[in-house]
Amino acid sequence: MAIHTCQIKDTGITWIDIYDPSEKDIESVSTSYRLNSYALMDSLDPDHLPKYEEHNDTHFLIIRLFHEEDQKLPTIQSLSSKIAVFFNKDFIITVHRSAQPLIKKIMESQVSEGKINSAAGIAIHIVGEALRSFEDPAMKLSADIDRYESTLFLKKNIPDDMIEDIYYLKNRSGLYKKLLLLSNEVVNSIKAEGEERPALHDVRDLHTKLALLYDQVQEDANNLLNIYLSLSARKTNDVMKILTVFSVFFMPLTFIAGIYGMNFKFMPELESPLGYPVIIVVMLAVSVLIFFWFKRKKWL
Repeated sequence: MAIHTCQIKDTGITWIDIYDPSEKDIESVSTSYRLNSYALMDSLDPDHLPKYEEHNDTHFLIIRLFHEEDQKLPTIQSLSSKIAVFFNKDFIITVHRSAQPLIKKIMESQVSEGKINSAAGIAIHIVGEALRSFEDPAMKLSADIDRYESTLFLKKNIPDDMIEDIYYLKNRSGLYKKLLLLSNEVVNSIKAEGEERPALHDVRDLHTKLALLYDQVQEDANNLLNIYLSLSARKTNDVMKILTVFSVFFMPLTFIAGIYGMNFKFMPELESPLGYPVIIVVMLAVSVLIFFWFKRKKWL
């Protein structure tokens, strides 16, 4: 376990950051600050989803932030990491199992320079930075969708594995959207007074913006999947159309050839010296008639 302590400038508020704690470590901290035992269990669970609670005079929240994942079919837990926050007017405690650069960033750029003067303010900035971590993935997903759309509409040969890539994209955007929806309780429940109110409004505006952005990304992904399936169906229909045209041309010709292939003794045309060329002319005439009929129907 690693513990970093930071004193908020010109206040008696202490920020304790706990990295990769054991149960015994967190229990010792909880005894000193009288933290709720059930909230502590949640803070130690690496897979816990975002939530917000109040226990006596202490606020407790869990927020998840994005981290890069190479799995094709990721989960909410593999796409994000968790930070648990306990705070009241006298202290703030952050608990996380993986290294979180945003903690160091807030400590050095905000707290040490005296830009934040309350525990609630630190919590708001942590939530805000966690939400901002989802901006770049949204931009990347949008760029991927634009690239796939260009491939579908501008290139003649569509890769066979594109539907798999589109599905992975759709799945990933859905997971991001779920995380933002689950974070809604945290964003709307946290409170701020005085100078931290504008920061809280910014966080709520950011959450709304990201929710709308991922709504659009998921809708675009669904539309892209439907377009791919439609184009694939159209390609199949074009093949079937060509085969149908060929079959329509050859059916009457096959019928004529079948009749004269029966080899009955008293078929009148069998003894005629012009029988063969006449049948060939008839077949050509039938083919020409079918061709012009297709043209008239605009099937060719």
